[in-house]
Amino acid sequence: MGKRIISQRRGRGTTTYRSHSFHFKGFTSYPRLDQKIIGKITDLFNDPGRTAPLAEIQFGKSKILIPAPEGVKVNQDVSCGEKNITTGNIVNLSDIPIGIEICNIEKSPGTGPSFCKSSGAKATIINKGTKITLQFKTKKQRDFDPKCRATIGIVAGSGRKEKPFVKAGKRHHAMRARGKLYPKTSGVAMNAVDHPFGCGRGRHMGKPKTVSRNAPPGRKVGLISSKRTGRRK
Repeated sequence: MGKRIISQRRGRGTTTYRSHSFHFKGFTSYPRLDQKIIGKITDLFNDPGRTAPLAEIQFGKSKILIPAPEGVKVNQDVSCGEKNITTGNIVNLSDIPIGIEICNIEKSPGTGPSFCKSSGAKATIINKGTKITLQFKTKKQRDFDPKCRATIGIVAGSGRKEKPFVKAGKRHHAMRARGKLYPKTSGVAMNAVDHPFGCGRGRHMGKPKTVSRNAPPGRKVGLISSKRTGRRK
């Protein structure tokens, strides 16, 4: 009898697949949309659930957390809602000049940081009109509301991938801190009874890896309800 595949076992909610959220420092957010205030960075610290350090900013009686941009420091003053293009400031997209690198971008006005929150992430404004067009590091472009806000600068920790893990134990502890399953066994390395891609004919699926959105959990692996396949031209 075969074993359950990972997509089936995840649904049980056991500690193997549960994120260790009790270690996480908190949610990222911005001040209210109508506020124009000046705050101060009170602390910079690591969050086990993120790849970038967090900056704690005191705005009056309230505190917020955002992924820290490169170059900011403790006791630095930062503004929100002002037209001050300085690293660490929170500015409306409509007030940011074309070509400036930004991060912690809102999906819609007032929702808080949603895009470019991981270490080294950034986007650049390439066009301004009724919508603001941003280009990400992947060269993908997306339109945003001019009232959406973003942080000036690049998220800190961009050199994270340059240092190798070297030992499997270090990788294990890094993945465990974020609640990620490690190591993972490839489906094509399994037996046919244990995974739809497994077989005894080498590391090959032996069937198309596209699967219907309505497939049962034991079969829903690979490119789930993919719009297209093949190499882009």
